[in-house]
Amino acid sequence: MTLRHTGQRIGVFVDVQNMYHSAKKLHGGRVNFKTVLKDGADNRVLLHARAYVVKSETAEENTFFDALAGQGYDVRVQDLRVFSGGAKKADWDVGIAVDIMRFASRLDVVVLVSGDGDFVPLVEYLQSQGIKVEVMSFSQSTAQQLIDVVDEFTDLSLDKRKYILKK
Repeated sequence: MTLRHTGQRIGVFVDVQNMYHSAKKLHGGRVNFKTVLKDGADNRVLLHARAYVVKSETAEENTFFDALAGQGYDVRVQDLRVFSGGAKKADWDVGIAVDIMRFASRLDVVVLVSGDGDFVPLVEYLQSQGIKVEVMSFSQSTAQQLIDVVDEFTDLSLDKRKYILKK
């Protein structure tokens, strides 16, 4: 477990698509991103809070994006790409990794809100630079390799009343 203190400079980076689909599939609800940010920050010095979203042209998404911004997130938007065969792609992994690396020199702790195992090399790099990495996600949809490598893992499934909003 990471030793936390109020002077730690942190950044919280949220893979919204990953968390949205996990919460919906596993718990039939939506992530309480406001509580995730509050608990991720944990009274430390929050320098960055970014939420990475995909724009799919649904009616309610602008309201959702505005709500994230109102909760303290800098919302980064990427358009959903639709290919000629009908396949759809939306992936923020590289963008999230680049942003984290861009801010890393000013951070003591990175809080990654995602269960994506593709982030393992990023975590290992950050740790080699002396940066602590915490992950917050649902254990059932989190890559075991990611859980094994981070300094601290918060399983949001353990407190569904706190982290899941029912529709």
